[in-house]
Amino acid sequence: MNKLALFDCDGTLVDSQANICRAMEQAFAHHGLQPPPRGAIRRIVGLSLVEAMRGLLPGADDAQHHALAEEYKATFRRMRTSGELDEEPLFDGMVAALDVLAADGWLFGVATGKSDRGLAHVLDAHGIAARFVTLQTADRHPSKPHPSMIELAMAEAGAAPHTTVMIGNTSYDMAMARTAGARALGVAWGYHPADELFAAGAHAVAATVADLPACMDETE
Repeated sequence: MNKLALFDCDGTLVDSQANICRAMEQAFAHHGLQPPPRGAIRRIVGLSLVEAMRGLLPGADDAQHHALAEEYKATFRRMRTSGELDEEPLFDGMVAALDVLAADGWLFGVATGKSDRGLAHVLDAHGIAARFVTLQTADRHPSKPHPSMIELAMAEAGAAPHTTVMIGNTSYDMAMARTAGARALGVAWGYHPADELFAAGAHAVAATVADLPACMDETE
């Protein structure tokens, strides 16, 4: 079986919180609602949009959650078209870490709450799209922590749960890995603190990007 390193995108590969927060604030304002605090917005990064809206506005009905999700998508498209999006940089050292992992025989995939279009834009912008053999997004799967993304990624990469590591920065990533029977590796530079990652099932948490290769063994 192949070894599969499956990465979350926002908060794990790239720092995209500025754009996410701005788009969410504008979507809420469009509907005449007080935008959530940015800390609350960062907490829901990684969920599918409707689930994110449920978390941010639990008192609203399903129709309003869907309307906010659609407005968020429309806002993000407008920001991209108009050139308003801030750069979403790779976290420092990520390319070097990928090089080390590739040399050790790992295949790469992504499991993200982003859309297909949004993920493609990020990977292409950083010139790393060709490194990934499987891409799983919210367009084709239930929201994290449902295991669907990991299950299809493993099938496409020829990997098994015991040869797959889900690398992410949120408790949703860790819970998804555990549900799929995969190994769970948290990262400390994202949007949920390390204690929450461990509580959600992380086998290990990498303190820095440079620590990723060594931490892969700690998940066994």
